[in-house]
Amino acid sequence: MNRLLQAKLSLMMFLEFFIWGAWYSTVAVYMTANGMESLTHWPFTVNPIAAIAAPFFVGLIADRYFATEKVLGVLHILGALFMFLTPMAVNSPLLFILLLLAYNLCYMPTMSLANTLSFHHIDDQEKDFPIIRVFGTIGWIVAGLIISFVLGIFVADNLKPEQTALPLYLTSAASLLLGIYSFTLPHTPPPAAGEKISVRSIVGIDALKQLGSRSFYVFLFSSFLICIPLAAYYNFTQIFLGNAGFDNIAATLTIGQMSEALFMVLIPAMFIRLGVKWMLAAGMFAWVLRYALFALGATEPTVWMIITGIALHGICYDFFFVTGQIYVDKKSTPAIRGQAQGLIILITYGVGMLIGAQVAGQVYNSFLGTASSLTLSQWYDFWWIPAIFAIAVLIFFIIFFNDQVLDEDATAEDIAV
Repeated sequence: MNRLLQAKLSLMMFLEFFIWGAWYSTVAVYMTANGMESLTHWPFTVNPIAAIAAPFFVGLIADRYFATEKVLGVLHILGALFMFLTPMAVNSPLLFILLLLAYNLCYMPTMSLANTLSFHHIDDQEKDFPIIRVFGTIGWIVAGLIISFVLGIFVADNLKPEQTALPLYLTSAASLLLGIYSFTLPHTPPPAAGEKISVRSIVGIDALKQLGSRSFYVFLFSSFLICIPLAAYYNFTQIFLGNAGFDNIAATLTIGQMSEALFMVLIPAMFIRLGVKWMLAAGMFAWVLRYALFALGATEPTVWMIITGIALHGICYDFFFVTGQIYVDKKSTPAIRGQAQGLIILITYGVGMLIGAQVAGQVYNSFLGTASSLTLSQWYDFWWIPAIFAIAVLIFFIIFFNDQVLDEDATAEDIAV
């Protein structure tokens, strides 16, 4: 792959995740500062709703009728408009949430479209794509650093930039930029033009029938369950940091993405040593440990415990989600590989995160009552709930998952991502 093409695709991926990181790690703080503290779980509900809808849009429309780069551009420009309007509805919670839903319905399909465009133009997926994809993680990190250390220049001394609409406007501007830039990307014809596509294939039912085994069903069910406590992290860690006295909330959360980039490099070596079962188990145990550290670090608060909990994101995400994607890929045949990966996304980032956001929101509101924020002792109690839930999922997984497919034949080349 030539360097110019690699640079263009890397910039696309950088902006793609810069956009997501700019609003996703700050919106709950903004809502809390504007009287919507009991509704902060709704942005993290409309996001998985959009994740559920995205495969149908991509599979039934985008992949069949339109060039990928054009769909990518139009969706990001529409998303920029919806996000620009969102802060203007801050005094109307229902409209605010509906605008976020409209934005997410535009954004979520672009994730798979960006991957599709990249894979169409690279020669070696295992070698070239990780180099391009890592710029997405860098984009998320840069977004957090800009919010905390650059946007802070433009706000009053008594406010954090995360409490203002500036991150949402930054998201809108970056989305508009990527929308325009998308039209300069290499032409990518619709990959499924002329093919018959069924709802069964988009949802992954056909793949499920072929991959079905007890251990595979245990993996699917565990993936679904672990996303329920996962939702609590994305939604409430940003609020927790503010209550614990952290000033640079968005920048602090980027420690998780830095850890993610580090552990991504370690996956091949760890895979050889641990195998699929214990890699997945290690990822789930990291969730337990993270929430326990949040709970134990809440009452003082103890900074090193909270920072360590955030830094565990690399193990939480890479060892479970990336390992899970590799496991599914190794189990699949070429004919159902795309369906199988789509099924995992639907179950985890779609249904699991949707239920998790609602459950976490109800638990948080039960602690909140009529107050505007939780006390540190309440945060102690709050974080133990997802910790206990995660350890129950871990025990279930260890007892019932016995698939050894990767333990026996994986090599470093097979699993390098």
